[in-house]
Amino acid sequence: MFQGNAIVGQSGGPTSVINSSLCGVVQGCFELGQKNADSKIDKVFGMKYGIEGFMQDLILDFGEIAPEVVEGLKTTPGSALGSCRHKVQEADFPIILEQLKKYNIRYYFLAGGNDTMDTICRVEKYCKSQGYDLRGVGVPKTVDNDLFATDHTPGFASAARYVALSVKQAGVLARDMKRVDSFVVFQTIGRDAGWLPAAAALAKKDAEDAPHIILAPEIPFEFDRFVAKAQETLDKFGFVSVVCGEGIRDKDGVVVSSLDAYGKEIKKDKTVDKFGNQELGAMAGASVAVALHQMLSKNLKKKDGSTVRGEFQVTESLPMCGADRTTATDIQEAWNCGRRAVELALAGTSGVMVTMNRASNAPYTVTYETAPLDAVAVEAKPMPLEFIDKENLYVTDACLEYLRPLVGELPNYVKLF
Repeated sequence: MFQGNAIVGQSGGPTSVINSSLCGVVQGCFELGQKNADSKIDKVFGMKYGIEGFMQDLILDFGEIAPEVVEGLKTTPGSALGSCRHKVQEADFPIILEQLKKYNIRYYFLAGGNDTMDTICRVEKYCKSQGYDLRGVGVPKTVDNDLFATDHTPGFASAARYVALSVKQAGVLARDMKRVDSFVVFQTIGRDAGWLPAAAALAKKDAEDAPHIILAPEIPFEFDRFVAKAQETLDKFGFVSVVCGEGIRDKDGVVVSSLDAYGKEIKKDKTVDKFGNQELGAMAGASVAVALHQMLSKNLKKKDGSTVRGEFQVTESLPMCGADRTTATDIQEAWNCGRRAVELALAGTSGVMVTMNRASNAPYTVTYETAPLDAVAVEAKPMPLEFIDKENLYVTDACLEYLRPLVGELPNYVKLF
């Protein structure tokens, strides 16, 4: 009999459905934890503020939380347990092990992205090396949709809908105000993957509709091609809608937020975070949307030769918590992933992350599988190149086919002329 307590935590940035996964784990532990013939779960704890809070003994007992509150997590945005971005160091492992022993934790669940899966993987391996039996299972989470081995991640669909709706509505504004502002730049989060910028393409119904240009991190930014396409679009429609990922870079790997109005590098700041990722917002306070705004302002001309003006929109973390735009499918899939993690742990599975494999687009169905934690921790899932058009400035029909079942129907806005 494998018996003990369970603990669940959340790491990194939130999604609008990460708490639904938390709900799935907690409810799964309570509902299944005493039914398995070979494995039992006694108590269910929560880490306040992730692994960092766990080491500081910040623990919540879900046995003291009302069932209706746990159920309410399904539709609550943010990270209800609190989050952290702590990279586990070698000196942390003895502290973590002592905490696991203190609370007799034998089932260990974390919801997060690549770095979170790395944390579970390393903690589980350390415990094994110390002769402590621990079953660790990861629950996928990221709005970037860049986790290896899963068709998509809980949280992406709702964030994609947020982007598509925002670009569609901003496109109506840009079209109607084109005599005043001739372009708009909409920046999404997504350091290395262009899934969220790509989702903006769902906003387009007619050729005139936004967006006109999509810039994804998978393809090197080309200043001349970008400006030429923007000028061509301005001449044709009278305005330009651009959607960009925050991490787009040129062929030399320079982030676009470091470029001037003519595509030349002007900033040298290479600040990195705890995980070695370049801090994109540390470029002297600039963002890629600001840089693109300057490029368009300085290089585009109206047909009469006059200069143009425009605006930029940076939503930053809003797609991570936009509960009003969450899809029902995303909520349910997030819960399913949490529940499946418990089923796997009770069955003796450890060292894996729950994945979703798409079985069909019409009707849309997925199956729940697994991937090794050590593979997910080191690999990312960029958009396939066949999802990006031959000009490297938009997406293909194959990309739209992938996105539509996740985002759902968008509103149809009328126009007078």
